[in-house]
Amino acid sequence: MHTDMSSPRASSAGRALEVLLVFLRLGVTSFGGPIAHLGYFRREFVERRRWLDDEAFTDLVGLCQFLPGPASSQTGFSIGLLRAGWAGGLAAWCGFTLPSVFAMLIFAAIAPDLGGPVGAGVVHGLKLVAVAVVAQAVWDMARRLCPDRRRAGIALASVALLSLLSTVYAQLIAIAAGALLGLALCRTTNAGDTRAAVQHPGAFPISRKVGIAALVIFCVLLFGLPLISAAAQGVRVFEAFYRSGALVFGGGHVVLPLLQRATVATGWVASNDFLAGYGAAQAMPGPLFTFAAFLGWMMAGPPNHWSGALLATVGIFLPGLLLVLAALPWWHALRSRPAMSAALAGVNAAVVGLLAAALYSPVWTSAVGTQADFSIACIGFFLLTRWKAPPLVVVVFCIAAGVAQSVLR
Repeated sequence: MHTDMSSPRASSAGRALEVLLVFLRLGVTSFGGPIAHLGYFRREFVERRRWLDDEAFTDLVGLCQFLPGPASSQTGFSIGLLRAGWAGGLAAWCGFTLPSVFAMLIFAAIAPDLGGPVGAGVVHGLKLVAVAVVAQAVWDMARRLCPDRRRAGIALASVALLSLLSTVYAQLIAIAAGALLGLALCRTTNAGDTRAAVQHPGAFPISRKVGIAALVIFCVLLFGLPLISAAAQGVRVFEAFYRSGALVFGGGHVVLPLLQRATVATGWVASNDFLAGYGAAQAMPGPLFTFAAFLGWMMAGPPNHWSGALLATVGIFLPGLLLVLAALPWWHALRSRPAMSAALAGVNAAVVGLLAAALYSPVWTSAVGTQADFSIACIGFFLLTRWKAPPLVVVVFCIAAGVAQSVLR
């Protein structure tokens, strides 16, 4: 009797452990960014393990690309949730995310000791990596998300708006303006051309009560945290990273300008440290959002180190996970509405402008100071776009070039 009653629990615990081990392996081997991550997931969970079929996987990817947040982390969390319930979702997130978090923290711990010509060259090379990677992201996103004059115009309007506004809410205003322009101009645009087609509803059994509760928590934190941010520095830090994670539409690289305004513009993190950490993140497996752990560690004052890294990591990932839980019960009906597709087309175009503005400042202005810097960044860009080199190859090249420049001066 005792064995029969405990076997479901044992089975559930066993499945959660299985999820943890699989995602831990993916977390230390999944290089290449979110698109590559989704390819790894499909091979592992659709073709090899058959935890879900192609239609369910396509449905899930479509949802996670539709929502703000890190698409690969949201997809992995949902697969874990589907396989082993809440424990499986947590296990999937921890397994896929924590290896990269710890790698970024190791780099953050040793970064202040990177002195001398070699250390300076490494840091400068990582800043040039950021130039090449962000330029490639702008190029690819502009081709996918601004294929016509209307959406290209929205992107340009976003750049113009950001050049005029100095408020901390500039990105939010640009995204909201993009949504309104999308509603006005993109009603006949097929926004689904950049996203996976939805095959069928109802593949992911999350109740509507859970979805509503998750949406309420998301909104309370997004709009309530700014009201109490003066209470403590820790609340301000958590709110800044939570806001950044809640507004990332269109890909992980869009988090760069949001985090720059949240940390560099406020004086929490030095600009050189920011760009060096972003460059280092390109060499790490797992989600790009773990860059937040580096920033939390590098804060100029408390909370920093372990406490800052914890607040930053939880803050930036939490909104995306809450939105997945909120959207799963409503996804099919929501995605089929023309107004939602039009607004989303405008938002996507606006974030292209947002990332293009960040490419100039702070990325370009902080990294490219000589003709040699320009040449190295251009080579890195062409390695990524023309020769489809893995980001790790570009990181190694830029670091080597940066060290050579520094030593030969």
